[in-house]
Amino acid sequence: MKMVKSLILGSAAGLIAMSGAQAADLPVKAKAVEYVRICSLYGAGFFYIPGTDTCIKLGGYLRIDTTFNGNVYGGPAWSGDLGQGNRYRDHFASRSRLALTVDTRTATEYGVVRTFGQGNFQFNNFGTGNPAALAAFPGGAANALNTAGGGYVAVDQIFLQFAGFTFGKSVSAFATPWNGYPGNNNSFLMGGPDYVTGVNNIQYQAQFGNGVSATIGLDDPTQYGRTSLLNLGVGATPAVPAFNIQATAAGANAYGGTHAPDIVGNIRVDQAWGLFQISGAAHLVNASYNVLNVGGTPNNLSEISGHPDDKWGGAVMAALQIKNLPTGPGDDFKIDATYAKGMTKAVVSTSGTSPSFAMFGSTGLAGGYQSIGFGQTADAVFLPGFLTGGLTGDIKLVDSWGIRGAFNHNWDPYWSTSLWGSYGSVRYGGDALDILTAKGQFCASFNFGKVVSADYSCNPDFNFAQVGVVTRWTPVKNLTFSAEVGAFFLDQKFTGAAILTPAAPKPTAVYEFKDQSTVFLNVRAQRNF
Repeated sequence: MKMVKSLILGSAAGLIAMSGAQAADLPVKAKAVEYVRICSLYGAGFFYIPGTDTCIKLGGYLRIDTTFNGNVYGGPAWSGDLGQGNRYRDHFASRSRLALTVDTRTATEYGVVRTFGQGNFQFNNFGTGNPAALAAFPGGAANALNTAGGGYVAVDQIFLQFAGFTFGKSVSAFATPWNGYPGNNNSFLMGGPDYVTGVNNIQYQAQFGNGVSATIGLDDPTQYGRTSLLNLGVGATPAVPAFNIQATAAGANAYGGTHAPDIVGNIRVDQAWGLFQISGAAHLVNASYNVLNVGGTPNNLSEISGHPDDKWGGAVMAALQIKNLPTGPGDDFKIDATYAKGMTKAVVSTSGTSPSFAMFGSTGLAGGYQSIGFGQTADAVFLPGFLTGGLTGDIKLVDSWGIRGAFNHNWDPYWSTSLWGSYGSVRYGGDALDILTAKGQFCASFNFGKVVSADYSCNPDFNFAQVGVVTRWTPVKNLTFSAEVGAFFLDQKFTGAAILTPAAPKPTAVYEFKDQSTVFLNVRAQRNF
């Protein structure tokens, strides 16, 4: 036993000696791998960027949409080939989108520094059956967008937040938290503002405690603050060098460059019961020139022709959300109401541009080809003074108002339904026979050169209404299938009939002025991550 013990101890001593002799030849031990650390400061999904104190969250969604009898994302058939119902219209339109978001946050002595951005990789058909539309979006690149393997990248919001300030492309302070989506899937519910994809701005928000806050901001109005400023001397009279007679419009857009930002703000109360918000906006309406070519392009007489004085318009909105309804857990009701003067984009608003409407249907008029209903969306109009004997040439602001809302109900953890709707109105002030008013100037422009029926009357005012329902099924978390049915109604105010020349392929013929409507179906599959 002593012999065995001595052998073991001797062997161990020898190994230790050998290890000491070879230690200088071994490589230096590598540092431990720094695994990703979870960041729990800002909610689920955040982790620390290795080697920093900045937290990051990567997310987004994949969405596949198809709309029947409408445009992508539930756009009603209210204009273009769809509104005409001609052979170039698409009976369905689809879009596939991958949205990627990057959200970073860093705690500092001034509060959290945050950056956020979203890019949308998408492909859809743009209604390019009509050769006239091939270069419509974006100019000259339609072939790349619509060929196999094509597509494009769209940018939603990109902003930086620091010490209460927001800089970049973010949702306007004028908007509600739900923008144009109180319960609908489609991107075309009008009646109030929709800044969901963001607008270049600078904002400051102050928190007063108990869920009370106030925000003020300056928005770039170029894309989201404007509809049209109509020069009614274009396309209306031979006094302008180039003119035409238009079937579903009057004048041409004559907005000048961006001279001032939209001044926006809100006061908001967020509580367990819901939300209440009051918003306001001021918008400068400024024209280019009195003399323009058809379509609003300048010519060599434009600069010396002068321009009307700028005029300020604006909008106000009130919004309400009620939670904890007795109908079920998670149910809520949202509603907002907006009035605008010279800022029609605050009422006739989508996630993109503001539409004007040109819809065709059947007619019972003897000798009539079809019926037509149209509504031209504008912030303001002007008729150059030299066309009215110097009586007036000033900008006349257009009034509009709208209301929209939705009731959202959860049947169980897997099924939910939203019932939504809106109503709105656009009003050109004055009388159709008074050339000193907006309505009189519009009608003088529209009526020029037209052959009309004995019972014809001109009135560019119009109302619109929308109603729809969407049902969603979420079989597993973050995967939702939904179907939405919606209807759009145009209440136009012209009466009688006229010989018109609409955009081709419609013929020059007698068209009866009549209210119009359309229905769409949208189906969607979406996976959030």
